[in-house]
Amino acid sequence: MRLTDTQAAAIRQLTAELAGPSASVRLFGSRLDDAARGGDVDLFLEVPTPVDEPALLAARLAARVSRALDDRRVDVLIGAPNLARLPIHELASKTGRRL
Repeated sequence: MRLTDTQAAAIRQLTAELAGPSASVRLFGSRLDDAARGGDVDLFLEVPTPVDEPALLAARLAARVSRALDDRRVDVLIGAPNLARLPIHELASKTGRRL
């Protein structure tokens, strides 16, 4: 995994601040490959309660994490009971590493 422990802790803290303490976050995509270089940070945010404004939540989390990671590009995918579950959600859930 190409995140430091400090970076992972920052992501967990920001997730809790923005989505609540019951939310969880997984890293998925190219950042899991230790042999790769570069690339953005793909996060799968799982929230056990409905999310009223998912685009706003995703944008806020992406911006805050990006700032914490020296302006690295961050993409956030959200899974919640009121949101459609697509194949990318299954991929992120199965291959992602919980932070």
